[in-house]
Amino acid sequence: MSEVAHEEPVTAARTARTPETPLPYERLKAFEGQPAATAAVGKDPVNAPMIRHWCEAMGDANPAYQGPDAIAPPTMLQAWTMGGLSGHTDRSGAFDALFALLDGAGYTSVVATDCEQEYLRPLRPGDEITFDAVIEAVSERKTTKLGVGHFVTTRMDVRADGEPAGTHRFRILKYAPHAAQARQASPVREAPHARQNPPAVPAPPAAPAASAPSTPPAASAPRRPRPVINRDNAGFWAGVAGHRLLIQRCTGCRTLRFPWLPGCSRCGSPEWDTVEASGAGTVFSYVVLHHPPFPAFDPPYAVGLIELAEGVRMVSNIVGVPHDRVRIGMPVRLDFQRVDEEFELPVFRVTAGGEG
Repeated sequence: MSEVAHEEPVTAARTARTPETPLPYERLKAFEGQPAATAAVGKDPVNAPMIRHWCEAMGDANPAYQGPDAIAPPTMLQAWTMGGLSGHTDRSGAFDALFALLDGAGYTSVVATDCEQEYLRPLRPGDEITFDAVIEAVSERKTTKLGVGHFVTTRMDVRADGEPAGTHRFRILKYAPHAAQARQASPVREAPHARQNPPAVPAPPAAPAASAPSTPPAASAPRRPRPVINRDNAGFWAGVAGHRLLIQRCTGCRTLRFPWLPGCSRCGSPEWDTVEASGAGTVFSYVVLHHPPFPAFDPPYAVGLIELAEGVRMVSNIVGVPHDRVRIGMPVRLDFQRVDEEFELPVFRVTAGGEG
């Protein structure tokens, strides 16, 4: 399999493939087991400032992450291996060759789908991080609501001062969006699955329908991805359906928490109730999304980390001002935005005078 790592990158200019012409799966499967990084070194040792920034952003006040005997939150495992804007120089050619092959075949979009972590020992300030990564699996071609593509799983084995510290599996989907496929097939035909019914999301009753419009209904436009609703967060989405933003409250120590979780991170109690947020908040941090373009979204747009008046933080869109007028500290207020005929989302609107 070693020759795969040095294969000349496949580009769109060299192939006439589109997502309608599948890649031979044996070419993709040959990448399984190839190294993605060998003896890579974390850019920083485990350190207290990064731990503090992480805990502040996540709203995690666990005392185990503070003081002279602090440990790092286990879920920071990947953070110590990330290359930042400058990237890693010790990534292998196999990873780049696999992505070039997929890009050249038309699977140019990427979305992270999930990760799995296993923790073998606590990480403490001063630990030097090294890691190896391997391309663990490449799936056969799959059709998803986002588009057609291949799932790629990378496994990273992380060491701290030479000792095994944990394992991080990271899975992405390299895909061609349905909208892009529709344009390739015909400029006027709708992409396959574009009308597929989404998973049911609780929503307030729709207003009575008006007379039939003379133009095609908005339902033909791409729809926003639906949240995964389960027993741990169903109450939150039921609240959204009723135009209420509900925050969990531990009935043991009375600590508020968001996002919704099955147990309290402060005292460990599984018992909780809810309080309704007042809707007032401020922009704690934000980013402006420009790329990649994605069906049902209209970049550029602002996504903010909103600090609610109750003290918890949540991620949501910032509306009411142009994206380039958003600023940290702006006062905002909860609003509910209908994104299609079945689905509403909580967003935050800059209050009058807030942009001054």
